[in-house]
Amino acid sequence: MPFLPGMRNMWSPLNLLDLSTLLSISGKQGHYHLGSSLHGFIIKNPNLFTIENHNNHHNILSVWNSLISMYSKCGQFSESAKVFELMRIKDTITWNSMIWGCLRIGELRKGFGFFQRMRNSTISQFDQATLTTILSACNNSDLLYMIRMIHSLVISSGFELGISVGNALISAYSKCECLYSARQVFDEMPQRNVVTWTAVISGLAQSQFCRESLVLFSRMRHYVDANSMTYSSVLLACSGIRALKEGTQIHGLVLKSGVQCDLCIESALMDMYCKCNMMEDAYLIFESSEELDEVSMTVILVGLAQNGLEEESLELFIKIMRGGIEIDENMVSAVLGVFGVITSLGLGKQIHSLVIKKQLHSNQYVGNGLINMYSKCGEFGESIKVFGKMAKRNSVSWNSMIAGFARHGHGLEALQFYEKMKVEGAEPTDVTFLSLLHACSHAGAVENGMELLESMSKDHGIKPRMEHYACVVDMLGRAGQLNKAKSFIEGLEMEPGVLVWQALLGASSICGNSEMGEYAAHRLLRVAPECSSAYVLMANIYSSQGRWEERAMHIKKMKEMGVRKETGMSWIEVEKQIHSFVVEDRAHPQAEIIYEVLDVLIEFMGDEGYVPDKRFLLYDMDLR
Repeated sequence: MPFLPGMRNMWSPLNLLDLSTLLSISGKQGHYHLGSSLHGFIIKNPNLFTIENHNNHHNILSVWNSLISMYSKCGQFSESAKVFELMRIKDTITWNSMIWGCLRIGELRKGFGFFQRMRNSTISQFDQATLTTILSACNNSDLLYMIRMIHSLVISSGFELGISVGNALISAYSKCECLYSARQVFDEMPQRNVVTWTAVISGLAQSQFCRESLVLFSRMRHYVDANSMTYSSVLLACSGIRALKEGTQIHGLVLKSGVQCDLCIESALMDMYCKCNMMEDAYLIFESSEELDEVSMTVILVGLAQNGLEEESLELFIKIMRGGIEIDENMVSAVLGVFGVITSLGLGKQIHSLVIKKQLHSNQYVGNGLINMYSKCGEFGESIKVFGKMAKRNSVSWNSMIAGFARHGHGLEALQFYEKMKVEGAEPTDVTFLSLLHACSHAGAVENGMELLESMSKDHGIKPRMEHYACVVDMLGRAGQLNKAKSFIEGLEMEPGVLVWQALLGASSICGNSEMGEYAAHRLLRVAPECSSAYVLMANIYSSQGRWEERAMHIKKMKEMGVRKETGMSWIEVEKQIHSFVVEDRAHPQAEIIYEVLDVLIEFMGDEGYVPDKRFLLYDMDLR
């Protein structure tokens, strides 16, 4: 370093400041070797940097403080600690640097220990920067006691008028979901800036108090101008309650303020439009963006999938891969959620290969996505392999496996897997019980299912939803216990919904019980008059019993109501391409060959003694 010899020969207070500046730059830019070389120069010239040998204490202390900060920012906290212990004189900045260094690497206990030592020091006293540094690390409810302690010190030390401390308190309380205390600090602050308002708006939005967040934003506009963080936070609130009107108004404000190219705002706008089912607007922002990051690409992939545009989501992901854009775990997790029974298994395997290549398999969300992808594509054996290789599993991992066992007809294995889940200490969720009840329904394990329903609230404090009750009705109905299913519905504390009546009607159709079917259909049509399944299943029941007049009346009423039956579809994957078919489909380019093969197969089946069950055929039912 050519500047060092000159510095040796002509040392002055200015050079001390230059050295502090160089150490500061080294820390900010992560130049550890440059910073350690500067430290070497300091060690070789002890007389120049010993406070006792100079009157200019402040500048020399600044060099040592910059050295501590440099090592901390370069990830060498142990070196910071060595420098700290060698210092005979320390000021507030010295202590703050050590506290920040500890908190930066997650050593909260050590950081609080340094703070305690600082308080016991007779020379150095904590300042607002000390308190804001500690508060910035208090980001979960387990540290609420620490926030309250710091809050007490703020008041007792007379710092409650400081805007920076007030902002830090609001943010800390919000992160711990203690919104009442956050709002109390906000209301008591005599002065507020844009950061103050944004902290409360963000805290409300992240805690699902979206309407309150929007109201506060409207109030804020009378006092200060919003910044990009404010807009991102209030757009999150719009997404939370699907507030399209307010979201488009905020979009207009963003355009007026000229911050529309900010990546965070672009992502927030796309997310808002996606949540409000306005995919054209979301995609327009995506395509017009000058720069895209992993967050914005993940948002649009998830948005496409959640709005029923699974194929477009997959096409975009393939386009991203071919474009050489770096793929991260969030993008992979998002696209894996698109996969279902009509999605290409071959493409899913390619994405799995990409996961292995990019070493993303250790990510829980990616692992869970792979389990679901293989399960929904019919390769549940691969799901079991992925689960077995996962280093860390959460409730979603176990739920995905239980759902997979149930989906593939392995009801008893699903129940056994639940026992393993409890042994592993994973906490079941409402989704766990939904999959277990589904498994019991298809396995005919009525007794197990009723025990699980009771266990939900009794042992785990989970309140059953309408979906759980529908599973129980389906389970009882499949077991031929229609009267018990009816009694179960009548005993519910809440008003039965569409799912419950659909389950009873479906079970009545399977059992061929027209009386129970009519009971369920009438109640289903009361809550959902446009529901095609009520008409179709009742027509099935009447067809199976040869009651053609009743069947004809039902179909006529269905036509008069303008209700259309959703077209059934079959599909098959051949050489990584999905081929889909509907009834009497002639659109496929190889239709003639396909029907020739079908005729041959039907002939073979007849020779083997197969007799088709024509009870549920709805002749001349032109309802598509």
